[in-house]
Amino acid sequence: MILINFKLYKETFGDGALKLAEICQKVSKKSGVEIIPVVSPLDAVRIMEKLKMKVFIQTVDEVVDGAKTGFISPFQASELKIGGTLINHSEHRAKPGSIKKMLKNWPKDFRSVVCISSLGQAQAWAKNIKPDIIAYEPKELIGNKEKSVATEKPEMIKKIVKKYSKIPVLVGAGIHSKEDVAVSLKLGAKGVLISSFIVKAKNPEKELLEIASAF
Repeated sequence: MILINFKLYKETFGDGALKLAEICQKVSKKSGVEIIPVVSPLDAVRIMEKLKMKVFIQTVDEVVDGAKTGFISPFQASELKIGGTLINHSEHRAKPGSIKKMLKNWPKDFRSVVCISSLGQAQAWAKNIKPDIIAYEPKELIGNKEKSVATEKPEMIKKIVKKYSKIPVLVGAGIHSKEDVAVSLKLGAKGVLISSFIVKAKNPEKELLEIASAF
């Protein structure tokens, strides 16, 4: 599995999000690897309707329904047939208590991807949570063009995978080569979470095909 986090880059504004999602769909079909765009809630429904593909969104809130302005309900997202969401990305943190509360009351068929940045988090508040997927991203390596989680923290990947033996683990932060992906998979990860390396690439399709070839 490859998750492509569109973030809030200008390259993914408006039609840019649709174009990159189309590339994800094309490469997924060509490679046989599940590739899911993680998009702004503003783009999710449009991409789904235009391309008939699965998308995740970048965050939700601890809100079910009611008199709440400006929040994103996981239940509303699920009703719209959005496939899942990131929770607690390093750039959009959530309180541990909120994460636990959300996961106890979670929509069916709406996949939860809880991000953690350290083994300490896994051993503390995240030790007993049961999301659909864990994403391990050491925040100090996010966006790094020379170093990655695979080159700098391979032993940590092994420890996180062992810690969540019954939950698929994705890894991210600095992933920028086929070799990074191959190492991550060899260490037990089920996939990767990538952003700027693909979103800001001169040729996103070429780079994504190269990444997918590691599976």
